[in-house]
Amino acid sequence: MSADGDRLERLLERLVGASVLERVVISVAALLAAVLIGGVLVFVSGGIASCRTGLDLAGVTFCYNPMQVYYELFLGAIGHPLEGGWSPTNYSLARTLQQTTLLIFAGLSVAVAFRAGLLNIGTQGQLVVGGLATAVTVVYAAPIVPGGFVGTIVLIPLGVLAGAVVGGLYGALPGVLKAYADANEVITTIMLNFVAAGVTSTLLSQWFQDPDSTTSRTEPVPEYAEIPTLPYVGFGGSADFSLLAFGFAVALMLGTAWLFVRTSFGYELRTSGTQPAAAAYGGVDEKRMTVASMTLSGALGGVAGAFWVLMVHGSWLENVPSIGFDGIAVSVLAGNNPIGVGAAAFLFGVLDSGSNSIGTATDVPPELVGVLSGLIILFVAMPEFFRTIGRRFVDLETARPVRADGGDADADADAAAAETGGDTDE
Repeated sequence: MSADGDRLERLLERLVGASVLERVVISVAALLAAVLIGGVLVFVSGGIASCRTGLDLAGVTFCYNPMQVYYELFLGAIGHPLEGGWSPTNYSLARTLQQTTLLIFAGLSVAVAFRAGLLNIGTQGQLVVGGLATAVTVVYAAPIVPGGFVGTIVLIPLGVLAGAVVGGLYGALPGVLKAYADANEVITTIMLNFVAAGVTSTLLSQWFQDPDSTTSRTEPVPEYAEIPTLPYVGFGGSADFSLLAFGFAVALMLGTAWLFVRTSFGYELRTSGTQPAAAAYGGVDEKRMTVASMTLSGALGGVAGAFWVLMVHGSWLENVPSIGFDGIAVSVLAGNNPIGVGAAAFLFGVLDSGSNSIGTATDVPPELVGVLSGLIILFVAMPEFFRTIGRRFVDLETARPVRADGGDADADADAAAAETGGDTDE
């Protein structure tokens, strides 16, 4: 191998085998680079735009201030904490955490399938059917369940369970097709997204439409069946966010990480994704694992739909936002790590809430704000993208052994052989 090829292989080995701390440092550096490039783009765009006041340089008026834009994007997303009168229960922070909560569920759904070596592009469809199942179950169960506190502790778990079961069953469909018919899961999950949208729309119009509403939605669930806020630390009623929901999302995130690391099922799932031949040799039933992984992935997508209904809207609406598709980006950004999903979901929540703050406080057009958000996501995700590509060319199992102090054991052995005139190969 040439010197350049050997150097490239070593670089890929280092990137693929990077520690958690190194990956965090790389992501932070990528974020800073995105902010710098985005700031230049905002400043130059301000020179093209028309405005009455701005910064005059060389006879050109620059309308947009990059510092103000990023101030609103990052600090506006949590309610401007540097200004007086800040409250930790402000609307902007509630919106950020609301999006974070939903994206944790969606990101975990995608991450579970990805860790099993499957590409679940159907989280959106699983979220849609799970959300409808939650709304219908709670609405029809409410008349036979006492109201008040009893109704809360019965209907909320029942609704989340219904969403998880239906989402899991819908996720199992492409799993069965993959395992027993060798159907490509990318194609089947994409197509099932369209099927979910069509079927739920038909069910809504035929049986579940709210007769008192002109919009396409189910009947609202009882108020006591919505996710409650915590006493004394609740966010405003218009925020549609609950710390209990966020706490459940974090607990589920930690539980998924524990499942991957501490259980035999998690070990089999990870091994099936990284080394399918070794998993099969070790007795793992590939077909069973495929179906089980997609079922669990779909169940998490259904939970996202359940919380979208019970926390945000109080009913199921036909126009479901693209939470499931955003979950794909969240999972990729996190390297399919359950703990990383939380950080990536929070970044997406900040960008979503901060974008609204920019639109309110500045004259920057929403298209440019979208470009800034896209740059940040692209730059932060690129290291994980290259790590994924690197895994195709680098086998860490056969990589050069490394000394305890970080040196190359093979290189030391070769040097020793050269000094003694011996040969290290047997």
